[in-house]
Amino acid sequence: MNAYVKLEIENGIGIIEFYHPQSNSLPGDILNELAETIRVAGLNDEIRVVILKSGGDRAFCAGASFDELLAIENEVQGKQFFSGFAKVINAARKCPKFIIGRVQGKAVGGGVGMASATDYCFATKYASVKLSELAIGIGPFVVGPPIERKIGTSAFCQLTINATNWHSADWAREKGLFAEVFESAEEMDVAIQSLAEKLAASNPDSMRELKQVMWEGTDHWETLLSDRAAMSGKRILSEFTRKTLTKLKQR
Repeated sequence: MNAYVKLEIENGIGIIEFYHPQSNSLPGDILNELAETIRVAGLNDEIRVVILKSGGDRAFCAGASFDELLAIENEVQGKQFFSGFAKVINAARKCPKFIIGRVQGKAVGGGVGMASATDYCFATKYASVKLSELAIGIGPFVVGPPIERKIGTSAFCQLTINATNWHSADWAREKGLFAEVFESAEEMDVAIQSLAEKLAASNPDSMRELKQVMWEGTDHWETLLSDRAAMSGKRILSEFTRKTLTKLKQR
């Protein structure tokens, strides 16, 4: 199956789903399309609440595409690629509708950032999380702000420094990344549908204003995340990172 991003609308609920055959990794075109789809959903008066999910039964999101990372040849290209993550985060932040996250499996790097950019995130017990950026020679510069906002500086440092270690879904729930964790995707989907229906029947003006309050103090993220994308774009060109990515791809 080819990669895709799609938006479906059901009774006031906008369902955004993305998919990539490589464990739902995120190449630049998918990132840009995802950011635009979130923006469009936010402007659609037919939509009262948004569900953000990925396709497949296993990984929620493997983060950046190794193929695209290795294809980066200069800092301009590097910043352009990592700006894709910034666009998705800022689109979610500025979307006037609440975004419910659905995390059915493991999330790495940008996948953790995407989960943290939702307003209420559900997960299964299989949804372990990892920030592996430091292990390949860069850092979670772009996704750091929404993750730190969600789980706090101490937990963010744990994820960042121990870059090869998986943290369980229960750990992520205790730290605030996930609101609820379920035994199965089926149970999770029942809960998601229930909350989405309640929100779809709620006052859209109040929800819009609540969202603004919840994200207060992040207006500077347009500049911040752009600067962070430049940092990542520079680090991805290091000899250490190139060698590490090549080794990982050969496994």
